[in-house]
Amino acid sequence: MMTELTPTEIRDQKLYLQWGLSEDEYQQIQNDLGRLPNFTETGLFAAMWSEHCSYKNSKPLLKQFPMTGDQILQGPGEGAGIVDIGDGQAVVFKAESHNHPTAVEPYQGAATGVGGIVRDIFSMGARPIALMDSLHFGELNDAHTKYLVDQTIAGIGDYGNCMGIPTVGGETTFDSIYQSNPVMNAMCVGLLDVNDQQKGAAAGVGNSIYYVGAKTGRDGIQGAIFASTEFSDEHETQRSAVQVGDPFAEKQLMEACLELIHEHSDILVGIQDMGAAGLVSSSAEMGAKAGYGMEINLDTVPKRENGMIPYELMLSESQERMLLCIKQGHEREVEELFRRYDSEAVQIGKVTTNNQYQLFFKNQLVADVPIHALVDEAPIYRQPSQKPAHISNKAGQWYPQIDNLTNTFEQILKQPTIANKSAIYERYDSQVQTNTISTDRSDAAVVRIRGTKKALAMTTDANPRYLYLDPQIGGQIAVSEAARNIVATGGIPLAITDCLNFGSPEDPESYYELEQATKGMAEACATFDTPVISGNVSLYNESNRQPIYPTPMVGMVGLIENLDWITTLDFKKDGDLIYVLGKTGDDFNGSEIQKMQDADIHGQLFDFDLEYEKKQQQLVTKLIHQRLIKSAHDLAEGGLAIGLAESSFASGRGFSVKTQLTGGQLFSETQSRFIVTVDPENQTQFEKMAGNAATYLGVVGGQQLRIQASDSLLQIDLKQAQASWKGALEWQLK
Repeated sequence: MMTELTPTEIRDQKLYLQWGLSEDEYQQIQNDLGRLPNFTETGLFAAMWSEHCSYKNSKPLLKQFPMTGDQILQGPGEGAGIVDIGDGQAVVFKAESHNHPTAVEPYQGAATGVGGIVRDIFSMGARPIALMDSLHFGELNDAHTKYLVDQTIAGIGDYGNCMGIPTVGGETTFDSIYQSNPVMNAMCVGLLDVNDQQKGAAAGVGNSIYYVGAKTGRDGIQGAIFASTEFSDEHETQRSAVQVGDPFAEKQLMEACLELIHEHSDILVGIQDMGAAGLVSSSAEMGAKAGYGMEINLDTVPKRENGMIPYELMLSESQERMLLCIKQGHEREVEELFRRYDSEAVQIGKVTTNNQYQLFFKNQLVADVPIHALVDEAPIYRQPSQKPAHISNKAGQWYPQIDNLTNTFEQILKQPTIANKSAIYERYDSQVQTNTISTDRSDAAVVRIRGTKKALAMTTDANPRYLYLDPQIGGQIAVSEAARNIVATGGIPLAITDCLNFGSPEDPESYYELEQATKGMAEACATFDTPVISGNVSLYNESNRQPIYPTPMVGMVGLIENLDWITTLDFKKDGDLIYVLGKTGDDFNGSEIQKMQDADIHGQLFDFDLEYEKKQQQLVTKLIHQRLIKSAHDLAEGGLAIGLAESSFASGRGFSVKTQLTGGQLFSETQSRFIVTVDPENQTQFEKMAGNAATYLGVVGGQQLRIQASDSLLQIDLKQAQASWKGALEWQLK
């Protein structure tokens, strides 16, 4: 049981340092209060001023992002972002990281990551319709990594499956840099009738503050603080900082909240998830956002453990909990509604006028702080920035060594990042709700909007290797690849959410990576008119001072206005013509073949032209709308050879192509390229529209994968190649 120290003991023993507050920050708190903070108050500030909650090291950089647009109904600042899709409907989406919890307790860390992002979506009034993830693990050469992969996947699948929300896509990569610090990002997408839009605000003096959902326990205490520190051997065993989830309880909570929003919106003032920093974050943010104070009686907070003190009650991150602000006089209606869903609803406080945040426990005032000091006045830092040595000392262009083109091709097919991920995604229910149209057969997942002719395309993308070599260009590519995936599926990109997974901002080289990556992402978002509407920052992703690669995950949603425009990557018919859109260069630094042959990533990242990328995407959209192409697939990791193979595997049809590229260039990762197939009847019209952007390669058909390069021949039986690709990851996970 935790023992409270006196304010003087906290100061003298410097307990605040253990909770992540600096000497200067502790002094600022004293200045704000005009006295020493007590035990509970110190804990409140430590959580709310942590990087995870306040973004004190990243906020200046986040201002670079475009956040508004004609289509944007809600940008950053609420539980999730909202984009208008016409007909009185909107799409709501956000992504969150749960890296530190997943590293120490992968099942619960991943499961509660999913649970938290789902709550963010329905807190806006939307019904969740899809989940996605972005996962980065160490190499599959030790039992612990295999355990992390297995349990992370189980946690994601079990929670989403039990909630009845389809997990429709994502990405999974493997690299030794993530061995001690895996990355687990979850994204949720929801649909909203615009009239049901909600905000997390507690306004109106005397209005009631309601705690709804599961009881509070000691799980997840200091979770926000834990997520804002570097890993050490000690931290890696801090399982008490990891929450425990119950998806069935969340399902009941979600349905109760949605009924309240849809059927009783006249009595609901505001609603917010109890996520990072638990009750203090949700309640203080709701009051400060509306310009009011708040008074909470901790004796009424539902508890599942005895002897909990105010600090524990406020900072617990127990799952499946929400906070509501209800108009005074309607308390019984709320309590009866949640009782019908076997979910607890308890009045724990009220809105006040004095802009103070006050907590009572056993009839004693145990915390009394200015609400804006807690929420809005965390210090903001612009950290020193220094270009990393591996970027400063740039080497020239690396070239692959290929003795046998077919053998090299088959080896790349077996690389865990390239290999088929069915061993992972088959554990997810992707068809529940029966709106999923496409998952693994398209570059982006596609979910229909029931009752309309429209669909949503969605994707998660990151290529940390590119960002390691050049974070600005890598940031541009991360957004561009997401947009390419949406476009190749027939959609128009709308907006993005992100998870910015980086090392310690106090390390000048890590801060440089964050600074330059956000700059590149902002440039790309402006180019594609895809504002950043939500997201989170996850810093201190390092173990014993070894940071991960800079890993900004881009989650993007696009609108497919006509179901007839949905385009998949699989070859459709023997005899169809294969083209590549875009030129191929010698772009190998940071590539899959470089990692495979050198076991390392090095050299100067290749050039990238955002305007050319935009023109290529616009061309593909025109070709789809004119129905001149039958399949489309963007070229990413592994290059042209892997892209052709993936379209072949998805269809069970081989191909025969001839190119002036060398065998090595088949694995170049030049950006802004698509593989498309064309019915011979449309060849003339297609070539007229595509112009010199298109290069003819060959035809679909047969049971061989055959590429005649300028200097060598790749030829392999389709079934043999597909077996190598499909069985590699399953075998390595055993």
